[in-house]
Amino acid sequence: MTELMHSVQVAAPAGTTWLALTDWARQGEWMLGTEVHVIEGNGRSVGSKLSAFTGIAGIGFTDTMEIIGWEPPLRCTVRHLGKVVRGVGSFHVRDLGPQRSVFVWSEQLKLPFGPVGRLGWPVAKPAFVLGLRYSLHRFAKYAESYSVGQA
Repeated sequence: MTELMHSVQVAAPAGTTWLALTDWARQGEWMLGTEVHVIEGNGRSVGSKLSAFTGIAGIGFTDTMEIIGWEPPLRCTVRHLGKVVRGVGSFHVRDLGPQRSVFVWSEQLKLPFGPVGRLGWPVAKPAFVLGLRYSLHRFAKYAESYSVGQA
């Protein structure tokens, strides 16, 4: 297992940050190369399943997730069920006051491809982390201007 944890401060109340974070249909507006769809359930309760395609020009992979923890407006925990991504991820929002919050993204992942994946992770990790940090920066801007029902 490999663990990752990154966060970003958001100039928005925790409730707004939570709503922006869990607006799955719009996650592609801030998450680099990703499009998310609710495939089972309402996307806002334990047992709901999500499908996220990550890639460029149709080349990539699908990450299927099941929501295993739903604690609005604080935390959503998912279990990754895909062939490439397996493990547990958590999206956590911390309240820092009336107009500030922090979004924390954490993952405990089983690396794919066995020994090859473990050997390749040190090479792939910097690019993955760079993309994640870029996406979190975009998320902060997205959440700061978020309004419900916006398309």
